Parts: sequence; structure tokens; C-alpha cells
Amino acid sequence: MAKTVADNPVLPLAFDRSLPEPLHRQLYDQLCALILAGRLPPGIRLPSSRTLAADHGVSRNTVVSAYDQLLAEGYVTGTVGSGTYVSNILPDDLLSARASEPAGQHATHGEPSSRGRRLQAMAPKRDRRHQAFLAGVPDLESFPFDQWARLLNLAWRRPDRTLLVGNDPGGYAPLRRAIAAYLWTARAVRCTPEQVIIVAGAQQGIGLAANVLLDHGDPVWIEDPSYSGVRSALAGAGAKTVPIQVDGQGIDVAEGERQSPDARLVCVTPSHHFPLGITMSLGRRLELLDWAERRNAWILEDDYDSEFRYAGRPLASLQGLDRSGRVIYAGSFSKVMFPSLRLGYLVVPPGMVEVFRQVRTALDDHPPSIAQPALARFIDEGHFASHIRRMRRLYGARQEALLDAADRYWKGLLDVEPDDAGMHLVARLSNAVGRRMNDREASALAFDHNVTCQPLSGFAARTDLHQGLALGYAAIPEDEIEAGARRLAEALDPAGRPALDVS
Repeated sequence: MAKTVADNPVLPLAFDRSLPEPLHRQLYDQLCALILAGRLPPGIRLPSSRTLAADHGVSRNTVVSAYDQLLAEGYVTGTVGSGTYVSNILPDDLLSARASEPAGQHATHGEPSSRGRRLQAMAPKRDRRHQAFLAGVPDLESFPFDQWARLLNLAWRRPDRTLLVGNDPGGYAPLRRAIAAYLWTARAVRCTPEQVIIVAGAQQGIGLAANVLLDHGDPVWIEDPSYSGVRSALAGAGAKTVPIQVDGQGIDVAEGERQSPDARLVCVTPSHHFPLGITMSLGRRLELLDWAERRNAWILEDDYDSEFRYAGRPLASLQGLDRSGRVIYAGSFSKVMFPSLRLGYLVVPPGMVEVFRQVRTALDDHPPSIAQPALARFIDEGHFASHIRRMRRLYGARQEALLDAADRYWKGLLDVEPDDAGMHLVARLSNAVGRRMNDREASALAFDHNVTCQPLSGFAARTDLHQGLALGYAAIPEDEIEAGARRLAEALDPAGRPALDVS
């Protein structure tokens, strides 16, 4: 099928009637330039002479004269009853003129800022990834897309005007009500719908909080190790990140006070630390809240995957313990539903609602409206809770499958412990493997064997303290878990034995 501009027929043309040059020649010159620049590529159909004349307020004879000249010189071809098309083979003199154009004349010679270079270095690689064992990816095959499509259709068949204008910086009001009700029931988050602010994912929410709460260069405690998206969001807002070690109870508040007593903010994942999987103890939570109150500082609680807990009762949020209004709670639907949804939320203290809304307006006005009404119905009609329950059962079974494969294939290579929550497990390098390679080298060897497992040191400032691999299992069928475990064993075993114990 020929390429066409029929769906967007208005070409970027301008006519100046004060010039001595006739209009048909102006039109000819502009169309030549568009063809030479590749903006009208070979094979594309031009607007009809009648349409182009009407769009630009010239006579049809003007357009016909220009088209005839283009046809005579080989720029376009004409087909009776079909239209006028840019030629697939341009005249030789045009091709030579294009070839003689100085190379790089349109190149940009400016330099990015220092901050731009730092952010560039923080960007994750977008190279090819294998299914096993990439962490943080939900199972997409089990999502109820039929229900989701129905809800999208209901919302946009006759959309409310507020959806079309989208002028509420906090987001769609019914979605904020649904989130507030869900958080109170599931996470003991104490909030009204007015405190909920819809954002395009948790990372944008962290950046918004940093812009509201921090001045340029203000120090922020971050967990060491921590998710790279937290560091880049803070850096984008001009904050100075201070890595603070995580022990068996969570972030070490005493070490934080020693390293950076004037910190204005701390970013934590208390329910399920990423990537180590630690749950912050009650004592450490109270210590952190006391620090924030004493220092007039803020806590950003990133509750990225608390829905997936497989043993014991779900833990209450840190925000639910806060009595002084120092906690900003961040959540996202990317891990629960699908990543490209790009919807998350902040819950901000009552006294900060208006400033967050106004800063949100200054930065990007309001969140995209397309998915918000469908998501509100998805939660209100119970589909969200049902999906979470199904995924808990599925992910729990897949964690068991990974542990079983680890026991059979990775003895003497990796030490893997079960986790009561989350979507990945941490595998520590055995002493025998650790003497031969570090975790980055192990990750590279695994990649060569069609296995993706992120090194823990890639998330850490103190790489010597964190050597191991993050092994995601949520999106991986059990047969691929088995095959991936075998390939990883082959990558790490010095003798290259294909299977360690398959009985």
C-alpha cells in the first residue's frame, strides 16, 4: 500500500504575494525543498490539487502549474485516478547536490550541563533482556485485559468534560477516592482523597516531592543499596544524595545522623527493601519518625510492591504510624498491573496539599487522563483486589519453583533464601564462586548464557558489602525458571557441567 498524507493533508507551506516571484514558483520551490529534506519521502502521495489549493488559499491552477513542473523534472509521478506521488528515483542532479552537502552541517555542537551528564550516566541500559531472571517485571499474561478494555471503552464512549480538559493537578477525583479507600483498608494509610496526588509513576512522584521539599544541594539520605530510579529522580531535582547503609532492621538512622545530620529528606522502602528484601523493624520505624520530627525533616516512603506478601499479615505503612505529618507516601500501579500504565500516586500531609498541587501545576500541569477513569472503576468494582489475589498465588508458586531449582542446580554456586514478599530473590555468591569472580562478572557470564540477573553491587555505593544477584521470578513461567536455572549453573560452574542434579 502506498504511503499517504491523506490523514494529515496540510503541508508546511507559506506564500508571500508581495514578492515578484509567482505563486506557482513559490509552491514549486517549497515542495522541492520538502522532497530534498526527506520530509516528503519517496512514494508518499501529495494532497490533491483541489485540497492543497483550498488549504492555502491559492487557485487550483497555481497548484496544477507547480505539480506539472515537478512532474516534468522527475520529482513526482502521476497516476490517473490515483494521485500524485513523490518519485522513488529522484533526478541525478538532485542526488549529487544532496551528496555534496557538507556532512554534519545540522549537527548540534553544544554541550550538556554537568547535571545532564550525571543523569545520562544514571540512565539504565536499554539493551536486550532475557526473560529469566529480570527483576521487577510483573506477569503480563495473567492481566485481565478484557475487563480493562471494557472499562476504557465505558469511560471514553461519552467522556465527562473534566476528563477532556484535565485541569485538576491532583488527578481524577474518583480515582483519588478509590485509592484513598484502598490504602486505608490494605495498608493502614490515613488519608483523605484530597491528600492523594496522581503522578506518572513513583519516580515522577519522588521528583515532585524533592522539588517541593528541597533546595538545590540539600542532602538526602538514601538506602545503600537502593533503586537507581530514586537516585536519578533526586539528582534531577538538584538534591545531594547521601548513601546510608541498610542492616537487618532497615536504614541505619544513627549512621545517617553521623554522616549527614542536616539532611532534609530520607527515601526508604520500609515494607520490602529493594533489592535486599529486608523489612524495617518497628523499632527502626519509630526511630526514623522521631528523627524526622526532631530535625524538621521529611520521610518519603516508597511502597513499591507491598501487595505481594506470601506469609504473615501485611505490614502497616510507616505513614500510618506518623503523628507529626512528616511522611510522604508513594505508590505505583506499574508492578501490580503493567509498566506502561505509568500511573502512581503520592499521599501528602494535609498541610502540604496545596503547595504540592501548585508545584505540580508549575511543572507539568496535570497527569494524563486516558487511563484514570478506567483505573478508578477497576478498583471500585473489585477487579484490582481480585487481580492482586491471583498474582499472590501465582508469584508464591513461582518463588517456590525458583527455590526448588536453586536447590537442585546451584549448590556450591549460589546461596538463596526465601522471602515472605516481593517479586525477586537475592542470591549470594558462594565462597567458591566469589574467589573467582565478582557479581558484575557473574552477571556478564549469565547474560552470555541467555540469563539476566542484576548484580547487587550495581545498586550500592559500598560494592564490597553487597555481592550477589537479584533474581526476578514474577513474570517467568515455571518451565522457563527451570531452564534459566540450568543455564545460570552452566555460566557459573568452572567445569561447564550442563546439569548439577536433575533427579
